[in-house]
Amino acid sequence: MKLSVLIPVYNERRTLREIVSRVMAQEIPGIDTLELVIVDDCSTDGTHEILAELATEHPDTIQVILLEQNQGKGNAISTAIQAATGDLGIIQDADLEYDPGEYAAVLQPILEGAADVVYGSRFADHQERRVLYFRHTIANQFLTLLSNFFTDLNLTDMETCYKAFRMQIAKTIPIRSKRFGIEPELTAKFAKRKLRIYEVPISYHGRTYAEGKKIGWKDGLQAIWTIFKYWVIDDMFQGSYGHKDLIDMEAAPKYTEWTLARTRPYVGQLLLEIGSGIGNDVRILMQYTDVIATEIDPVYLEILRNAYLNTPGVDVREWDATLLPPTDLPQPDSILCSNVIEHIEDDRAVVAHADQVLKPGGRMIFIVPRGQKLYCSLDEAIGHYRRYDREQLRVLFEELNYDVEELFTLNKIGVIGWWWRGKIAKQKAIGRLGLKVFNVMVPLFRLIDRILPWEGLSLVIVARKPEE
Repeated sequence: MKLSVLIPVYNERRTLREIVSRVMAQEIPGIDTLELVIVDDCSTDGTHEILAELATEHPDTIQVILLEQNQGKGNAISTAIQAATGDLGIIQDADLEYDPGEYAAVLQPILEGAADVVYGSRFADHQERRVLYFRHTIANQFLTLLSNFFTDLNLTDMETCYKAFRMQIAKTIPIRSKRFGIEPELTAKFAKRKLRIYEVPISYHGRTYAEGKKIGWKDGLQAIWTIFKYWVIDDMFQGSYGHKDLIDMEAAPKYTEWTLARTRPYVGQLLLEIGSGIGNDVRILMQYTDVIATEIDPVYLEILRNAYLNTPGVDVREWDATLLPPTDLPQPDSILCSNVIEHIEDDRAVVAHADQVLKPGGRMIFIVPRGQKLYCSLDEAIGHYRRYDREQLRVLFEELNYDVEELFTLNKIGVIGWWWRGKIAKQKAIGRLGLKVFNVMVPLFRLIDRILPWEGLSLVIVARKPEE
């Protein structure tokens, strides 16, 4: 297991060699390789020259990144995270306030498989700390309280430097804060990602402002703004639109309930879902059947495993349905594939591989976007290869001698919104606010869906596999 120690530095000439020496001296159970990623935020006191010497002395251990413009701690940490190559990461200030000798304690919950993120708390019991500024402590506690209120966590020290995490997770989280707002920003995003967060007590040897402490009252105000900002904004994933799309769908649970209620009569005792994403369907399905949730995206798998850890009746598996199923995959009597095959060029392969898993006499339930004439900028942004018509979908199952029991559409009113946003306005996302409004209106839309004279936005097929 490799640990990346992420060290942002700015004018730390006096302490830099000492902190590097302390970090490199650590022997941590479960960690066999150590990497130091040091980001110099355009220092002006000779820090750069010392870093050059350290990198020359330890070329296999120390990676130095020099920034041409001073932008703040948040930007430096973001840079370090993206450059790191370790399995785990921990943030380490260069000012000697935090003791690297406590890495083992901070990392232990992650190494044991219990946590995804660990905070080293200066205010938890049983560790020594230097007695310093009362008002600074009150400000820290107030910011932690405010952050806890909006994230629904019970941290004792949100502002701590010592945050350890799985690097696979950290690399997928966008960091927007340039300065000290990174602490509440990361906390909000860890919470919204539903990661397993632990705290352990640590010692603290804080500096005075005369000794070089850099944080001030303006940073406190920025932290308050950041707490509010990321309570409102769901900016949790780096890059991929698909991640954001699934998170946004959490704002429309009534639509998910509508879709699954319509297909519930065809669900048996054990359902396998192809492409479970972040579990929007699973949390409903598990109420009336056992579920095998399958995924290939490592981020989604991490979310699913965290969400359903030790949950009876939910089994999270890695499976790419374009490939043959694993030999140890349980055989279900129902398969659900909701809004997946339109993202896959060879959709027939998915149906064929699902057929190999399904018990004889079992049912497949596939939900897809309907109507190629509705294909628009929204489809392109989401990554759709196609939209389906009735015969096109029916043929996929009749080729395997399945009996098509039902073939119907849902969400007729949604056709108007999709056509307007994608065909006319050329939008590339519906957005969380739009989905929240839609969610409120779902009960009405369910009623009028029965009387509107056109086809719906979604196409649903229920097909039964022949008995042996």
